[in-house]
Amino acid sequence: MRRLKCDVAVIGAGPAGLAAAARAKQSGAGRVILLDRDRELGGILNQCIHNGFGLQLLAQELTGPEYAEHFIAEALDCGVETMLNTMVLDVTREREIIAINSDEGLMHIQARAVILAMGARERNRGAVTIPGTRPSGVFTAGAAQRFVNMEGYMPGRRVVVLGSGDIGLIMARRMTWEGAKVEAVLEIMPFPSGLTRNIVQCLDDQGIPLYLSHTVVCIKGDERVEGVTVARVDENLKPIPGTEWDIPCDTLLLSIGLIPENELSLEAGVELDAITGGPAVTDEMETSISGIFACGNVVHIHDLVDNVTREACTAGEGAARLVTGQQPGGANVRTRAGDGIRYVVPQQVHVENLADRDVRLFMRVTRPAENVRVEAEIGGEVVFSKFERVVRPAEMVALTIPAGKVSRQAMAATASVCGAGGAHRPGKANPQAGPELVMRIAVRDASRKGGKEA
Repeated sequence: MRRLKCDVAVIGAGPAGLAAAARAKQSGAGRVILLDRDRELGGILNQCIHNGFGLQLLAQELTGPEYAEHFIAEALDCGVETMLNTMVLDVTREREIIAINSDEGLMHIQARAVILAMGARERNRGAVTIPGTRPSGVFTAGAAQRFVNMEGYMPGRRVVVLGSGDIGLIMARRMTWEGAKVEAVLEIMPFPSGLTRNIVQCLDDQGIPLYLSHTVVCIKGDERVEGVTVARVDENLKPIPGTEWDIPCDTLLLSIGLIPENELSLEAGVELDAITGGPAVTDEMETSISGIFACGNVVHIHDLVDNVTREACTAGEGAARLVTGQQPGGANVRTRAGDGIRYVVPQQVHVENLADRDVRLFMRVTRPAENVRVEAEIGGEVVFSKFERVVRPAEMVALTIPAGKVSRQAMAATASVCGAGGAHRPGKANPQAGPELVMRIAVRDASRKGGKEA
């Protein structure tokens, strides 16, 4: 067995892994190794040939492969080592990695820090238990995307898409451009699951109908899909009897959500958040196990790759600070989802970081709303807020609390309750739990005082 040592090992060479590896190296880490089971760097970006990537982060409109190439070049230029066609079999809490490939055989890699960046997988038919027969012609949207964009195969000619996630919307347009007839996109929720720009560009501009509060209740066909039965759902998302109707089709694409890929995280003993399905992390993107970090879709599902890259850079910097002995100490303050918020990432923030550097929080809202404030509150005081004209569950909300915006008095109060040196990791009970950083959505009121506006 070949034995290797490194400062930072990154598992997964998609957008998160590439950015995390490059930033760790740029931030002072020594040897950085990037591992991936695929034959090429870039991950899912290689099959995303549509444009729209990099608008926020790079101020350019790139395709997925172009966006990947930018960060591949950055990682290789700064000296990141890559191992492709390499399957990671195990990760331990001591940051030992067991991996295998055809060139080196079985390998043991001892890292001082590990960054988990395995991405996510699609929910399939089994996740929603659609009744009916089991003919061919049922694909996840991502599988169809790979067939069309990379393999040169058309999955079908008459298509229904279940779910209005971004991949499904993009594939509805792609199938239309390739000559297929997309009969309908069905969404069980009363609001779309994808970005507004994709609703407009992929459905409205192509004349494809979107049916909200509808779902597939039966798949028909023997050897091949011949049609689906559709029904409207009630407020409890249950089909309403008497609202059924049939749509003839030969293909059903499933765009019903993504699941963070966390088998390796569980093997290492990392604690997962019950809502996101990914590791609970600090603002350094460190998990409940010291020295193991996580970023990207393995932590929570993103809508924009720009935010994946931002989060991965934070993880890379955090890992580099660990191996160079510059990690923040002292107490942590926990984050909590308040009114109108479904979840907040990170789950804990270092008090020292809140006082001395910008801290970025990602969250999703529970329902669409207009003209609201996103507020951060500690101990009953709104310490920072920003106005949002529209918020939707499908679109990530990001709030960056600038250094110095949170008062030193608030931090001193937090530290006095938590106790000096009382740092605790996500998922671990703190016997002296202090005030929480509560994120919430509030209806905008110009007369209301409190907090510092973005």
